Amino acid sequence: MKFLDQAKVYIRSGGGGAGCVSFRREKFVEYGGPDGGDGGRGGDVWIEAVEGLNTLIDFRYQQHFKAARGGHGMGKQRTGARGDDAVLKVPVGTQVYEEDQETLIADLTEVGQRVLLAAGGNGGWGNLRFKSSVNQAPRRSNPGEEGEERWLWLRLKLIADAGLVGLPNAGKSTFLSVATAANPKIADYPFTTLHPGLGVVDLGTSTRFVLADIPGLIEGAAEGAGLGHRFLGHVERCKVLLHLIDCTQDDPAGAYRTIRSELEAYDPELAERPEIVALNKIDALTPELVKEQMKQLKKAYKGKPLLLSGVTGEGVKDALYAIAGHLGFQNEDLPYAPAKAASEDEEDPDTDQPWSPV
Repeated sequence: MKFLDQAKVYIRSGGGGAGCVSFRREKFVEYGGPDGGDGGRGGDVWIEAVEGLNTLIDFRYQQHFKAARGGHGMGKQRTGARGDDAVLKVPVGTQVYEEDQETLIADLTEVGQRVLLAAGGNGGWGNLRFKSSVNQAPRRSNPGEEGEERWLWLRLKLIADAGLVGLPNAGKSTFLSVATAANPKIADYPFTTLHPGLGVVDLGTSTRFVLADIPGLIEGAAEGAGLGHRFLGHVERCKVLLHLIDCTQDDPAGAYRTIRSELEAYDPELAERPEIVALNKIDALTPELVKEQMKQLKKAYKGKPLLLSGVTGEGVKDALYAIAGHLGFQNEDLPYAPAKAASEDEEDPDTDQPWSPV
């Protein structure tokens, strides 16, 4: 299935049904009077986040969504039927913008979340509503109100716990394929990955998180260079970033600065997110050259980078454990899990205590 994270749609709610002009005419009923019913309310347009979707590809083939018009009123005081609603089903993480692409209407971050986009028109009154002591045979009714219509933009931002960032060909897709069951396209040329990829990392009992491969980050991405800043939006929902740097390139410090500059230019808040830096592809260099590249990287990054290889799997587990630590998992199976300290109030198991049912 092709990944699509942006779509423009047209929505229109249903108009209300017209009221009815009718008079009761029955045998042996001398003064029947007006009995025209009201029109039904038009259908609403809703948007709902559902499970099982991870792309907006469905909106490439259908861009117009219209709710049904309410039924017209009828005689014998019968009200018209309410129009059926139109529901746009989208993946979790979808944002709804006005046509200007700047005004945010809704942000759907949970399964089952629903937002009303356009309300249906009210139904018109029948002539029964206009009956009074001075007008006992009204011959007027109201038409139903028209529905609302508008163009909207849908923008999907992936819901992921951790994100993989780095220059093209840094080994992000290879890392994702090793750490998860995802099967991204892998090749030895830049911009192999054209669409974000998702995978679930399983590190044991109750320690699972979603990892996203964010493509298209190069110098000037925040201004639209390369694949543009479009995919930078997927990083916004990540709680921690794993920054992969190709150790086979000439300037690892420059590569680090480039990505950091783009993240800060797009959203300064992203620069404050927890970050794990790793030198990837160490299998392609000798240990001496790897140490030299680490020295070069320390000119820009003051911490201690991880060393890993997505091809051989070396260091991959350490990187995943580090991510899980930042996400707050407390699993005893993980190396970083702290040992349980004995509480001061905890009773000594060797001390004999009288049994009590309380």
